[in-house]
Amino acid sequence: MDVSLASWFVIVLAALAANLPFFNERLFALLPLGTPVKSLWLRLLELVLLYFVLRGIAYLLEARIGNVFPQRWEFYAITACLFLVLAFPGFVFRYLRKRHG
Repeated sequence: MDVSLASWFVIVLAALAANLPFFNERLFALLPLGTPVKSLWLRLLELVLLYFVLRGIAYLLEARIGNVFPQRWEFYAITACLFLVLAFPGFVFRYLRKRHG
C-alpha cells in the first residue's frame, strides 16, 4: 500500500471512529445495551478504546510500509487531541443540537 493512501485511510478511519460513539446507541455499533440511551461516560470510554484500536491499525500499516518510527508521549498527546477534534461533529450532533418539536 502506498504511503499517501495509507495516510488518507487512517485519517478517514479516524474521522469515522471518532464519531461512531455519538451516532448510535449500541456499544461499538454492534452490541445492544440494556438501556435505551448510552451515558456520556460510556461514550467517552468507547471513544478512548476506539482511539487505541485506531492506533493499532495505524501501527500495523506503518510496519507494513517500512520501518516503524519510535513515538514518545508528545506523539500520543497530539494524536489524542486530533482524535477529540475529529469527534466534535458527533458531540455537537448528540448534545448541542437544538431539537425541534
